[in-house]
Amino acid sequence: MPVLTSAPTVLILWAVLGYLLGSIPFGVLLTKAFGLGDLRKVGSGNIGATNVLRTGNKGAAALTLLLDGGKGAVAVLLARALAGPDAAQLAGLMAFLGHCFPVWLGFRGGKGVATYIGLLLALYWPAGLMACATWLAVALVLRISSLSALVAALLGPLWVWLLGAPQMIVLVAALGVLIFIRHHQNIARILAGTEPKIGKKR
Repeated sequence: MPVLTSAPTVLILWAVLGYLLGSIPFGVLLTKAFGLGDLRKVGSGNIGATNVLRTGNKGAAALTLLLDGGKGAVAVLLARALAGPDAAQLAGLMAFLGHCFPVWLGFRGGKGVATYIGLLLALYWPAGLMACATWLAVALVLRISSLSALVAALLGPLWVWLLGAPQMIVLVAALGVLIFIRHHQNIARILAGTEPKIGKKR
């Protein structure tokens, strides 16, 4: 954990701002803008890029991926520039929680993978790049998005430790646990051999 140097009021402010940024449901907004209907009634009902891809619109899926990652990165970068590293980690955590539990959607949001990678890239880009590479390698070989995310989350703490950012291990490990919890249904399907491949419509 970073040394806490910011005032409690400052940390509370960035916690709220991080949550609000993270809670923007770009997948839902983009599918409506593209005339693809209500994303929550498509495929798994998830609001993330993988489910947007099940609509068949690769452009909307790519934009969702970039914006969901970007909101995590923006929360971290703004907090670090205007407050400090302690506020940056808190803002990143809250952006992740905002994506997973957005107030605008009755606290039923996404699984946080793109936001996780975005905030990790902003906090410490070498570890973020390794998380991206891990996701991509597993996805190319096995073509299962959820498994790629789980492996990337599992190895996240290892990457920050090996690459010289031990002050991030607690945060990255906590986010990894949350990603596993959010993917409990996917884990059951992976074990049963019924988890859909990337790009497959349900």
